[in-house]
Amino acid sequence: MDGLTEEQARRSLVASRTTLLGLVKHATFVEKVWFDEAVTGRSRAEIGIPERSEDSFLLDDGDTITGVRRAYRDARDASRRATSTRRLDDILTGHRRGPLPLRWVYLHVLRELAQHCGHADILREQILDGQRAAGGGSSS
Repeated sequence: MDGLTEEQARRSLVASRTTLLGLVKHATFVEKVWFDEAVTGRSRAEIGIPERSEDSFLLDDGDTITGVRRAYRDARDASRRATSTRRLDDILTGHRRGPLPLRWVYLHVLRELAQHCGHADILREQILDGQRAAGGGSSS
């Protein structure tokens, strides 16, 4: 989202709820589901996240680039702390799918984040192409 305005980060360019800002907010949700809920067994309500994944893309009026980025960094750092003493073969029992090895969780989160990074690249390209077409930037 570097160099984008708040409006650009919130811009809806596809039929789904997906926006650049919403993608980062969803990534925060992903961190909390897999490295808080799955590790600690706390409910999503206790963690303060939506019950449904699709609702994690919804933006509130108070969501800003700075705030959503900070929330993601905080969740990421908490994830690292939560798993720092665990081994890859440790079984996490707190997720609704049932017991899963930490190794599976890492791979699942990496896959999901990679997928959403691809979505973000496409959205950013659309935003910047629209900006160039409107005379707001160079084509190089």
